[in-house]
Amino acid sequence: MSATFSFPSREHLKSRKKIQYLFSNGQSCAAYPIVLVWSVTDESDAHIQMAVSVSKKKFKKAVDRNRLKRQLREVWRLNKASIITQAKQQNQYYACMLIYTAKEHLPYDRLNKSMIKVIKKWSSAIG
Repeated sequence: MSATFSFPSREHLKSRKKIQYLFSNGQSCAAYPIVLVWSVTDESDAHIQMAVSVSKKKFKKAVDRNRLKRQLREVWRLNKASIITQAKQQNQYYACMLIYTAKEHLPYDRLNKSMIKVIKKWSSAIG
């Protein structure tokens, strides 16, 4: 198994300060049903640290939220290689959050297509 297709804990965004900074100073791009919020951060363990969020207001049951978060992390894990390569080449560090905005469960292939679009938009935005 290649290291590019893993999602180790050092790539998870857990710092409360970084998350607050992300939402106060971050930029975003979207491809329904995914919104990606990102900001440049100080040097950390990984070039891109990612967190995932699903609204408790839209999905009352934790089972539903957890399934969607698991699917979002999987789609990110499979499609992140190009953007991580770009971040390494630019020697930039990013904090990011994926937010699921739909009111219903969407099929996995729809999430995958949306993730690819979001990554392309983000890639062009960071140059």
